[in-house]
Amino acid sequence: MRYEEFTIEGRNAVLEAFRSGKTIDRLFILEGNQDGPIRTILREAKKTDAIITYVKKERLEQLSSTGKHQGVIAYAAAYEYASIEDIFALAQEKNEDPFIVLLDSIEDPHNLGAIIRTAHQAGAHGIIIPKRRAVGLTATVARVSSGAINYLPVAKVTNLSNTIEELKNRGLWFVCADMDGELMYNINLKGPIGLVIGNEGEGVSRLVKEKCDFTAKIPMYGKVDSLNASVAMGVMAYEIVRQRIM
Repeated sequence: MRYEEFTIEGRNAVLEAFRSGKTIDRLFILEGNQDGPIRTILREAKKTDAIITYVKKERLEQLSSTGKHQGVIAYAAAYEYASIEDIFALAQEKNEDPFIVLLDSIEDPHNLGAIIRTAHQAGAHGIIIPKRRAVGLTATVARVSSGAINYLPVAKVTNLSNTIEELKNRGLWFVCADMDGELMYNINLKGPIGLVIGNEGEGVSRLVKEKCDFTAKIPMYGKVDSLNASVAMGVMAYEIVRQRIM
């Protein structure tokens, strides 16, 4: 499934979407198009977190479902993003140590949807995703989450490494899934915790990994390199659950 339900095409429609406060994840502009209406749209877009991409006409034609894009297409988020404060508020409401899942550039909407679903079932209080190089809360993500997106806050941040530093100051410590880490069963995963899961292909980036307190390895016995990102998250999340309820 593409983004048809939440694709906005045409200059007036896109401008209205920004001015009405709708959350726009991505904006596609025809390369070289700098006339007045486009400049107005760009000015509105730069007040938000929208990722702006300049594309060739052929690419816009591919993205368009109406054929009337007028050189501009926007992808609106299917759901509103939460704040980090919303995540802490949920933990406080449940009288539990914060348990937050941080995703380092997950690009597959099916993975993000599955992670939201599993994180909710495992008692996590929220998910944090980066603004760039990562999928947002699209219609596909919402569908795959099977409704969990309605209950689990998802926050978007500019810089994951800086966010980890800020959360450390609020008492959290961080573990990331990595093949070079210590066996996860040997690590104390109790208390306020952030679980970091990396990109489908490259894993957790070096800068983010350096900010983590521990790297944890999931035992694997097969001949392929690694687990799917959503499965790895589920395995580690439930080790956190096990240690919390023991």
